[in-house]
Amino acid sequence: MTTNQPGNALLKTLAIDIAVPIGTYYALHALGASDFTALAASGVFPLARTLHQFAKERTLNSLALVVLVTNVVGMLLTFVTGDARMMIAKDSLGSGITGLVILASAFTATPIMTKTMRPFLTRGNAAREAAWERLGRNGKFNAVLRRCSVIWGIGFVLESSARIAGAFTLPVSTMVWLSTVLFAGSFAVIMVVSGKVAEQAGKMIAAEAAERTLVAA
Repeated sequence: MTTNQPGNALLKTLAIDIAVPIGTYYALHALGASDFTALAASGVFPLARTLHQFAKERTLNSLALVVLVTNVVGMLLTFVTGDARMMIAKDSLGSGITGLVILASAFTATPIMTKTMRPFLTRGNAAREAAWERLGRNGKFNAVLRRCSVIWGIGFVLESSARIAGAFTLPVSTMVWLSTVLFAGSFAVIMVVSGKVAEQAGKMIAAEAAERTLVAA
């Protein structure tokens, strides 16, 4: 596995989840569909893709499960109320709930973001993977990973609050693209900030791997 594979996979996922729904919305809107109909149709693809991933991998990632349940409940509420603004708000609410779950998990023995961060820090390298396992008993190492989860949790809660406020105060056609801009911008900032913290864990992994290599030699 190359160093860029996890990042490339993440960027590809975000591109699909963002570009396809927005394109679907504006295409249907241009054909005369209502805001509610266009938004409902644009939300089908991400939901179907998530369900397909669950069926294919036959595993339930706790973070993905939170997002899936939030999407399903949000879409049901939207169809019941018939309010297009609710369709936008449910996505924003979903990231907020996800942020709260991540934040809460940061104070448990298994922070949710730890599993997500592992491939970025170990890079698929056997020595680094082994170093990760050994460092799992290191309090300082775990504290760094916990801080990363706190950053992701708070970041998602803040961007969710901003998007929910916009969903009920700005025109729907504006929020379709602005919501995405807010999410993408927030995501980029969170990645940079948490990345700086994660560098400490990366250095600890590299040092541990190098030390074990010297001992073996």
